[in-house]
Amino acid sequence: MIDEGHREALAIEVGPSLPSVRVLALLEDLILQHGTPRAIRCDHGPECISGALTTWSQARGITMQCIQPGTPSQNAFIERFNRTYRHDILDAYVFESLADARDLNTNFLLNYNTRRPHDSLDRVPPLTFLPRRTAADSSTYPLST
Repeated sequence: MIDEGHREALAIEVGPSLPSVRVLALLEDLILQHGTPRAIRCDHGPECISGALTTWSQARGITMQCIQPGTPSQNAFIERFNRTYRHDILDAYVFESLADARDLNTNFLLNYNTRRPHDSLDRVPPLTFLPRRTAADSSTYPLST
């Protein structure tokens, strides 16, 4: 999950499968931490187009912005993030366990958000460019998955 507003990587969920119930649990956790997004942009993966996610988002007043099938350019930022993640983590390590992968993800997210400069943010990391929003801010933000 990426906050498109200031490029913060909010979460990477790791598991042998990601059914919609796990996606919803992650979204609920993120809402508690950061507030309710106005919209969520996603591709057409089964976890993203499920009836459960549609019902959940409608109940919370969140717009689902699904990109057209076969057009990843409509979600270019997350595609760029996925390439960075694939290069820095997936292609660089052999995971011994899910716990090992989760530990690497924690370190990757910390580095990505606090140390890695972003051209679109005047060459500073996301959490340096803008302070992290919290649910107490009662503001909304767009997410990408």
